[in-house]
Amino acid sequence: MQSAKNYLEKFLAEDIGSGDITSKLLPRKKITGTIISRQRGIVAGVKYAAYIFRSRGCSVTIHKKDGQQVSENQKIITVSGYAYAVLSCERTALNLMSRMSGIATQTNMYAKKIRAANPKVALYSTRKTAPGLRIFDKDAVEIGGGHKYRISLDQMVMIKDNHIAASDSFVNLVKSAARKYKKFEVEVENLEDAITAVKCGASIIMLDNMAPNDIKKVISKLKELNLRNKVKIEASGGIDYSNVSKYAKAGVDMISIGRLTSAVTGLDLSLEVS
Repeated sequence: MQSAKNYLEKFLAEDIGSGDITSKLLPRKKITGTIISRQRGIVAGVKYAAYIFRSRGCSVTIHKKDGQQVSENQKIITVSGYAYAVLSCERTALNLMSRMSGIATQTNMYAKKIRAANPKVALYSTRKTAPGLRIFDKDAVEIGGGHKYRISLDQMVMIKDNHIAASDSFVNLVKSAARKYKKFEVEVENLEDAITAVKCGASIIMLDNMAPNDIKKVISKLKELNLRNKVKIEASGGIDYSNVSKYAKAGVDMISIGRLTSAVTGLDLSLEVS
């Protein structure tokens, strides 16, 4: 939370600047405002919004916790404090909660569809997050029912196409990773590379932009070679809500979807002062 707090202070500073000159025109009196939902969804970012208001001396009552479903016109948070404090925090809190709730809502839709097709398959986010918002984007995915998975480049080796293109040898690169790390992932685009990566020690292979039928062929061949139980298989690329069930039924262990955090429609929220 400490890292998140540092970001939240920066967000407030960015929006307020040297001071909220409009709110300074108001009399020094206390007001009460309530954040409400304007549409149905999964709420996320409540704890961060609460911190934003409390950091400026406001009292906060939480009606809906992170991960709970809200319908139209439901109360999420009630805030009380001096008018300047409440109103200068309003937009920062709403922007963050709206984005996070949009991500959580979309993730929850995907997670439910995947579970219905194959409850053994896990949904993961990617690094396609907004700069400066990765902590919050990843939290929102988890709140919605997905998994965070490699928040930064130092957490796990993932050999992708450009790493392969920049290397002298695909085999040598994978073997080098195997010598240094117990767990690492390799992105592959065809059956031959998938087999090679597993034989060289990859613990996860990402089948990138493969159709579900092609994925089934890879899995079938790995089983034939007694390699399937040595590796986790991730499907990624070209997956959306219309075809995610087919990928879940293809026999993979993981599905990663960049659009969970890159194609975000925020949940419609507003703060109403009574």
